[in-house]
Amino acid sequence: MIDSVLRGVRALLALLRLLAGILLVASVLLNFANVIARYLFNASIYWAEEVMLFFMVGCVFLGSSGVAWAGRQIRMDVIVGMMPEKMRAALDLFSEIVFIATALFVVIFAWPVIRDLYAYDQRSQSAEIPLYIPQVLIPIGLAIMAALVMVRLLIGRHDSSEKPRL
Repeated sequence: MIDSVLRGVRALLALLRLLAGILLVASVLLNFANVIARYLFNASIYWAEEVMLFFMVGCVFLGSSGVAWAGRQIRMDVIVGMMPEKMRAALDLFSEIVFIATALFVVIFAWPVIRDLYAYDQRSQSAEIPLYIPQVLIPIGLAIMAALVMVRLLIGRHDSSEKPRL
């Protein structure tokens, strides 16, 4: 059963890395097109910066799942690293639980905002993109990260051989 869970996690991570990569490449291409338009044709793409920002939000929140799976989130662990092994393990577990709780807290409180953005058809200023689209990537990314950390804790995978490739 653990092997099938790990296969599912690997497939999910591969998909998320692909999506993050596509968003990053699209952002770079849009930036390049905007530079060409601005300096060669003296006319910039007025909505490009806004769309690039939305692409980067998606890239970060979808791509961070690999980091969460590998257990390489940002931590203040200088003092923890100097503690005895049992205390370090307990604090690592506490840190993971706080991460899961914080991510789920943000997910729960983000949905009413996203629902309102959708209901009122709020759009971005330049590109006229419905704002719920880029905003929904934040709780989706955090929910996936929390789920992956939970799976990692439940199957006892503390040291991931899969290094994040973002």
